[in-house]
Amino acid sequence: MSRASETVINVINPNMTATMTELIAKAAQASASPGTRIVGRTARFGAASIEGHYDEAIAAVGMLKEIEAGDAEGAHAHVIACFGDPGLLAARELSAVPVLGIAEAAMHAASFVATHFSVVTTLSRTKVIAEHLVRNYGMEHHCRKVRAVDVAVLDLDKPESNVRGTLLGECRAALRDDGIGAIVLGCAGMADLAHDLSTELGIPVIDGVAAAVRFAEALVGLGLKTSKHGDLAFPLPKARTTI
Repeated sequence: MSRASETVINVINPNMTATMTELIAKAAQASASPGTRIVGRTARFGAASIEGHYDEAIAAVGMLKEIEAGDAEGAHAHVIACFGDPGLLAARELSAVPVLGIAEAAMHAASFVATHFSVVTTLSRTKVIAEHLVRNYGMEHHCRKVRAVDVAVLDLDKPESNVRGTLLGECRAALRDDGIGAIVLGCAGMADLAHDLSTELGIPVIDGVAAAVRFAEALVGLGLKTSKHGDLAFPLPKARTTI
């Protein structure tokens, strides 16, 4: 339950890997304002990591269950901490409080601080998902390129993967070749690397977890909730199979 003086943000890892949830929740809390409490949640249904369309589809169901759980506990906002923003519109249908996806939040943040940005994500096979989001979010004129380091999500925390060095190299290539002023990190599992990379490169490197938390705080502070007029009205009552 939330206390009267605090803002509670439900940060959901839509994959089933608890260690990644811990990293995400720690980064979210570090970026939050005093008086904001982060509740990290791990999906109990779906996939160990989300690296394709199928993974996203099955992960969305588990993520929605965590939206329901957060609402039941009085969360003031939700953050979907996967760069594919799986099930984002369904989550907005389900909940009356603000729901933010980290890809949408990060792209908007990048557009506020630079004319152009590139995205650096994990596997090459996921680039098309990010490219679809760029179009869906109206960011074609801001996003110059989606790049990949070809490191699997579950290998991001393995020392032998040298993720920081690999990311730094790809970010340097983006800065050199793409005509950009900012970089968006394309995975919630990279949340702890944004500050160091930004310092090293001398440009904004944006983690969507931090951006989504701060935007969520702003929406809560403004007293704004998800519109229940039109397509984001609560789901129609009907028989459904649940997990």
